[in-house]
Amino acid sequence: MSGQTPFNAHNSILTSTGGQFSKNALPAGANLVKATPGRVVRLSVLTLGTAGSLMVNDCATIGAVSAANTVYEMGFAGATEGLVVTLEFPCLYGIVVTVPTGGVVSVSYL
Repeated sequence: MSGQTPFNAHNSILTSTGGQFSKNALPAGANLVKATPGRVVRLSVLTLGTAGSLMVNDCATIGAVSAANTVYEMGFAGATEGLVVTLEFPCLYGIVVTVPTGGVVSVSYL
C-alpha cells in the first residue's frame, strides 16, 4: 500500500472501519505520523501523561504544528488509561500527533 493516497478516483477520501496503518507506542512530544493527506481513525491512550495535551494536527511536518491546524485536543486530565478515541477525521496535509509529557499513545490512520 505504500505510495497510495487515501483518495478514490473521484477525489473522495476512502473509508475504513479501523484504519489501514498504525503507529504504535508514540512517545511524549510531537510525532509525525504521515506527511501526506490521510485520515486519523483512532487514538489509543496506553499511558497517561502528566502534563500537556493529546493533540492531532493537520500538517506535514512537526514544525508546522499550530493552533490553526489543530483537529483534536484533549488535556491529560480528561484521559484515562485504555481510552480509545474514534475521530474519523480527514487531514488534507498530513498527520502529527502530540503526546503529553510521560504519555504513550498509539494511532490508526489511512
